[in-house]
Amino acid sequence: MSMKAEPRKDIKKAIDSGDVKWLLAKAGELHGHYCPGLAYGVRAAYRAVTDLKMHSTGMEEVVAIVETNNCFADGVQFVTGCSFGNNALIYRDFGKTAMTLARRNGEGVRVSLKMDHESLAKREPEAMALFQKVVVNRAGTDEDRVKMMGLWRQASLNLMDVSDDDLFKVERVATNVPQYAHIFASVKCSVCGENVMETRIRMKDQKPVCLGCSGQGYYQLDGDGMRVVQG
Repeated sequence: MSMKAEPRKDIKKAIDSGDVKWLLAKAGELHGHYCPGLAYGVRAAYRAVTDLKMHSTGMEEVVAIVETNNCFADGVQFVTGCSFGNNALIYRDFGKTAMTLARRNGEGVRVSLKMDHESLAKREPEAMALFQKVVVNRAGTDEDRVKMMGLWRQASLNLMDVSDDDLFKVERVATNVPQYAHIFASVKCSVCGENVMETRIRMKDQKPVCLGCSGQGYYQLDGDGMRVVQG
């Protein structure tokens, strides 16, 4: 198996050539399916990258800020190359379909969705009706789900041909960018024996314990957004 010196070379080439349909196709491999949310993320990130003229190598030279944790975020991660794992993805729990791509100096481009659910429903009535039935209401048959996935796939492809003006509000912004990620030491939990980032260690009976063993609350990002879960 060969490993490319530039792993994102093909992605960069697609961005530079404006091949958003290829980007959508590949983003689906990450996301697991095709849907309007993923398409919005691909298009928004493509616009931000091309406007800012900045590509990521996964070394935090550019950061993406996402304001939602739905399908949109996967499109942003794939196209920008900014992810939680390379510390270049920032999540702000605003519940908005919007993202910002920023340089280290805070110079950025914010892209927010203008197209609302009603507008999409007018463009893709059957797909959105099945979405309401299968996903929102958790009803429908297996046949309904298969049909919805096919219609979603076509709807996401159709969105590649919609103009930016119809989809987004785009603005130049100045934003606060966190420092480069710190490298923290690890401490062994005295209960489970697992190594833990030192900033997540708590003391219990004068011994270091992880959050899971401490019984204290911790932050969790899930389908409801960021919330505190009691241990």
